[in-house]
Amino acid sequence: MARRIIIDKYEGNTHYNIHVVDSFGQEHHLGYSSVLSKSFRKEVERRAQEIWENEVKRDISPLSRAIKECIEIDRKSGILTGNRDNLD
Repeated sequence: MARRIIIDKYEGNTHYNIHVVDSFGQEHHLGYSSVLSKSFRKEVERRAQEIWENEVKRDISPLSRAIKECIEIDRKSGILTGNRDNLD
């Protein structure tokens, strides 16, 4: 997984959403900003560099692992397809 900085803005929103992704694929939310000035971009880059220098792979919690396994079982058994509510 590549390290990257994600700055996105949904249509109609007035603020940017800033995330940093480390080499383990873990996403770190840095916050929101209404403007992307040069000084703010440098601050984002500094904070991203700090995250990348100190990155540690987080353990998956037992609850998260159990939920993931339940979803995989549901997919294999076909429970998540063909629902009337179209949430699959």
